[in-house]
Formats: sequence, C-alpha cells, structure tokens
Amino acid sequence: MGSVTLRYFCYGCLFTSVTWTLLLFVYFNFSEETHSFKNVPVKGLEPQKPIPKKFYPRFTRGPIRKPEPQKKGGKIGNPLGNHEQDPVKGDIDFSPEMGMIFNEHDQEVRDLGYQKHAFNVLISNRLGYHRDVPDTRDTKCKEKSYPSDLPSASVVICFYNEALSALLRTIHSVLDRTPSYLLHEIILVDDNSEFADLKKDLDEYVQKNLPKNTKLVRNEKREGLIRGRMIGASHATGKVLVFLDSHCEVNEVWLQPLLTPIGEDRKTVVCPVIDIVSADTLTYSSSPVVRGGFNWGLHFKWDLVPLSELEGPEGATAPIKSPTMAGGLFAMDREYFNELGQYDSGMDIWGGENLEISFRIWMCGGRLLIIPCSRVGHIFRKRRPYGSPGGQDTMAHNSLRLAHVWMDDYKEQYFALRPELRIRSYGNITDRVELRKKLNCKSFKWYLDNIYPEMQVSGPHAKAQQPVFINRAQKRPKIIKRGRLYHLQTNKCLVAQGHPSQKGGLVVARECDYNDQNQVLSMETEDPITLPSLGLAVFVTQCASSGAAQWASSLLL
Repeated sequence: MGSVTLRYFCYGCLFTSVTWTLLLFVYFNFSEETHSFKNVPVKGLEPQKPIPKKFYPRFTRGPIRKPEPQKKGGKIGNPLGNHEQDPVKGDIDFSPEMGMIFNEHDQEVRDLGYQKHAFNVLISNRLGYHRDVPDTRDTKCKEKSYPSDLPSASVVICFYNEALSALLRTIHSVLDRTPSYLLHEIILVDDNSEFADLKKDLDEYVQKNLPKNTKLVRNEKREGLIRGRMIGASHATGKVLVFLDSHCEVNEVWLQPLLTPIGEDRKTVVCPVIDIVSADTLTYSSSPVVRGGFNWGLHFKWDLVPLSELEGPEGATAPIKSPTMAGGLFAMDREYFNELGQYDSGMDIWGGENLEISFRIWMCGGRLLIIPCSRVGHIFRKRRPYGSPGGQDTMAHNSLRLAHVWMDDYKEQYFALRPELRIRSYGNITDRVELRKKLNCKSFKWYLDNIYPEMQVSGPHAKAQQPVFINRAQKRPKIIKRGRLYHLQTNKCLVAQGHPSQKGGLVVARECDYNDQNQVLSMETEDPITLPSLGLAVFVTQCASSGAAQWASSLLL
C-alpha cells in the first residue's frame, strides 16, 4: 500500500513539474516578444544590444501610465515590439516601459546618469534624438502669422559634461522645428568637458550627421557658462543670438515669435515660456505663463503676471514685460548684445549673470519680454550635478559684482541678508562702472519704481504700504467637500507634520490612515483647502503634471 502511495506521489510531482515548465516557457517567450527593446540607443551613438533572455523586467522611476501610440505616416510606431529605432531618424513613442530596468547594465546607466547628470539618462538614451512633444501653446497662438523678413538666428548652446543624448536631442529639436531660412547656424561651445563621448564621438557625429552650419568650439580650459556664452557669441554671424541650455527641446513655431519683437525693436530682449521636462520621467508638460523677479538675496524667482499685462487685445498671448529673466533661454540682437556690454567677464562660471543682464537691459534703455507663444522645454534638475573649479562660491562672487555696479544704495538690502560678504573681495569692477556711465543708464531706484514696483524695501528706502482692511465680521465660507489628498505613485496622504493647529508647521506625506482625522482636508466655497484648524497655504510655482507633482483627491462621503 505504501509503495502505491509513493508511486502516485511521484507521478503527481512529475506532472506538476512538467506543467510549470510549460507555463514558464510560454511566459518567457511571450515576455521576450512584447517587452524587449531592440536597437534603442543607450550610449547616444550606438544602439542598445537586445535584452538578454531570462531577465525579469522591473519598473524603476518612470511614467506611471502609457499614452496612446501616435500615428506616423499612417502606421502606428511600436518601439517596444519589433520596431527598430534609428537613433538619428528616430520615431520612438513614449511608453511606461521607457523607464524599465531589464538588466544590470540598465541599472548602471540609470544610477550613473543620476550621479553625473541629475536626471534619468536611461530614459533619455532610449528616447533617441527626435521625439514629438505636445504643442503647449495657447490656441490663439496657432492663429498668429509672422513676417517673412525676420532676422536670421545664431543658436548658441554651451555645455559641460552634458549627457550626449540630451545634447543631441536639443540640437535636433532645433533643426526639426526651425525654418532653415531663419536658422543661420548652431554654435556648440564645449566648456572643456571631461566625458569621453563628448570628445571623439561628438566630433564624428557633428561631421557625419549635422548640417554644415553647425560649428563645434572647444574651450581649452573651463571658462564657465558666462564666458562660454561670450565665446560662442564671438563666433556667431547671424543677426540675432539665441542662447539655449544643453538639455532643452524647442516646441512648434518657437523661433518666429521671438524674432518678431526683435525685428521691430533691436533693443528688445525676449525669452520663451519655459516648459517642464521631468528629470525623472522626461515627460514634457506645459508651464504656466509667469514672469521673472528676484529677492534681496539676489536669487531669481517666478512671479505671477499682473492683470494689467493681460488686458490688451491679445490677452494671454501678448508679450509680457518681465523685470528679470531666468537666464538659460533668451534671444537678443547680436550687435545690441555687444553694445550693451555682453556679460560681465569678471563673473565666474554661473550665477547672478541673469539678474545683472536683466538690470542692465532695463536701466540702459532696453526692454525684456516673455513671449507666451514661444515654448521651449527644459529639464529641471533637483540639483546641479557639478560644482565650480576649486569649490568657490561663484554665486556670492558674482552677486557682489552685480550689487556694487548696479544697485546703488539698495545693495544694503543684500548686505542686510549677507553681512559676511561686506569684506569679501569681488575683483576689479572699473570697466563695468565705466560701461554704466557710457550707456547713460538710469538709477536702480528708477528700476524699482518703474519696472518692479512690487518689490518691498526695508529701511530708509521703504515704500509706503497700502492699508489693509479686514472685515472681522465676515462669515466663514461654507465647506463643500471633505477628503484626503494622496500621491498617485506612493499612495501617501498629505498631513500636517505637527499638530494641525500649529502655525507654520510643515505639510508632509505619510501612509494613509483612514482613522486619522488630521488627514482630512476641507474644500471651501472660496477655494482654499484647509486643515482641521488652519488654512493650507498653496504657493503658485512651476509644476509638472506627472511624477511627484501629480495628486488626486479621495472624497469621503
């Protein structure tokens, strides 16, 4: 009896093993056919090798949903099946599987990419050098027409240790979306990069795959963004200089709206609206139309656009006067750039140059505009992946030069926040002071009164404050909804870090606890979202519509 039982037990084990073997065989073959990347570029110039068999794909940081495939030439591209991606021609569609890690090499590419570049290089490499981006312009922009006799443009792109795929995608986006009669040249300035693929590989790619009007300039030593742009401008011969960062993607009809105001007035400097390319997913999303400002720490910030700027016949598509520029993306007449003093060559590497040129434009007879109908995407990284040679604080050095040349007595507002910098050396500024006199520039007080009257000043220069009247008898708005805010990727809920009635407390994301009433938020008829005891302040800034910025509300009925 025991031998019979043992025999059937062995038969059962054998049958189970055969069944699982067949199931696993079918599963792996199906996975290989539907989840493999074939010839998707990883190193920029070379296609990725096929995925080894018997590798489980696992999701990493990447898109959380798959968009519908886009038709191209009557066919639907499928970069994840048998479609072969050409890294030069490229027609790859965005997919959730762009961020998947299939093997150890993928893991290494992604991790080193974050370390060296502060964004997801694995996805960047897989995207190739050409991709469609959403047209984020206002619908009224698409109805506009532009003069046919616009000035030609020299696009200057400086780079230092940039990811090759991001750099080439920047270049190709310009070539793909710019009329050839307007694109006089592209000037690439290598600021003495250290990475091997930015040497010989880039040289060969420029020679073999880019048009003859693409020039590659190599700096013999690290000059920094400021002097690097001056070097690029010195090689330019187009009527207008267009400066771009090396991790951008220009949108549809981006250049004509920038060139038109310059063609009308050569002392006009223009900036596009900067759309957001996520550092983690590389998804391209629209940015709100905002304008540039600054604080007394001499840091750039985004401000809401005054209603007065939007009340004209063109509405939200009209050019917007901006007190300052972000600095990475702008265009100006080449001769005017030279007449205005280019950049301050005494500034080092990066930082503060955007405020300096903004003050100089306004105070010396020019104007600075943001053009809502021109859109350029930019990878917004959470940190700068490289520092300055020697580790010096170039932001402080540059800000000191800016303050002493352009801010008159208002530099005391800066020193009130940074008193330790009063005795710090900032180099010789004689030539910049003489430039200000030569250009017959206005005072910084004029700038604050006429260009940035919203800026509040403390001390003897303080502006009179308008009285604020509060109706203390006003009734509390009616609560129309209660619920929780949770993050789609982590499923965590917003909650006050301390007690909900504690003013100034942080709002953090924690595991959702449906028994915790402190996680319940209220929506009122007057729009604010409130904690049980206090209002939840919401600050308007540039936000992405995916990744860490995507939220949903779960209403409790």
